[in-house]
Amino acid sequence: MANMASTVRRKVTNRVVTVVRKDGMQGTKPDVLVTEEPMEIRAESPSQPVQPIAVTMRTPGHDFELAVGFLFTEGMIKNSDDVRTVRYCQLPDSAEQQFNVVTVSLARQFDEALLRRGMVTSASCGICGTTSIDQLSMTVDHIDAGVGPVMTTQMLVALPEIIRQSQPTFDRTGGLHAAGLIDAQGAAYCVREDIGRHNAVDKVIGKAVLDNQLPISRYALVVSGRLSFEIIQKAAMAGIAFIAAVGAPSSLAVETADELGITVVGFVRDGTANVYTHGHRVIGQDLSIR
Repeated sequence: MANMASTVRRKVTNRVVTVVRKDGMQGTKPDVLVTEEPMEIRAESPSQPVQPIAVTMRTPGHDFELAVGFLFTEGMIKNSDDVRTVRYCQLPDSAEQQFNVVTVSLARQFDEALLRRGMVTSASCGICGTTSIDQLSMTVDHIDAGVGPVMTTQMLVALPEIIRQSQPTFDRTGGLHAAGLIDAQGAAYCVREDIGRHNAVDKVIGKAVLDNQLPISRYALVVSGRLSFEIIQKAAMAGIAFIAAVGAPSSLAVETADELGITVVGFVRDGTANVYTHGHRVIGQDLSIR
């Protein structure tokens, strides 16, 4: 595959802000804001011209992984060999915006049904509807009990700190989510940041697709925020059997993971965690589950 190195874009913006205090005092100080920009994802194949697929609000960085991960978790990419090239689009009328349009060239024809959904995503949530919920269980295989990492309780509660160590932009802004793929020994395959939780997940999955690492069954997916259905959906498409989150899972996320054989752990913080589904992948008696 060619043209896989996406250009490094500015992830933060500097601004002077006014600080107010409850005693009535005011002052100014420099602040750093995380960058949020739209990115249009396009696709083409040997028999299909370039077509717009979706627009997502994201933090610039690892854009090619984001585009590939999104197309994979939406079912347009089936395996690593489907991706021929990934490139920024050349827009002569706007040199700045050329880095906000990414085209994925696929080796085979893709299903154009996705185009008719007219998708625009935000940084706060992905695409979800009754159709996608009904189709998920028919699209992905149930994950066997013997598949996936088995985490000790000590490793489980350490997972958020492992991805935290790879969040340089969060250190500056405090405004980014992260997703990481971590093995049972605590080694990070990759960690990605983004203003959107689902974008960060697409980035790590996209890297695995580009690295020909599918299915991603040996790693746990660790996310810094809450767990929604969309994240379970993306993980299931990639064959991920273990998901841990700092925040809370939704009821639909838990029900879906339970049906698909995926371990879901929430509230992984302050030395404790809640194991919601398929707890056989967590071993040890020294963790307070409450």
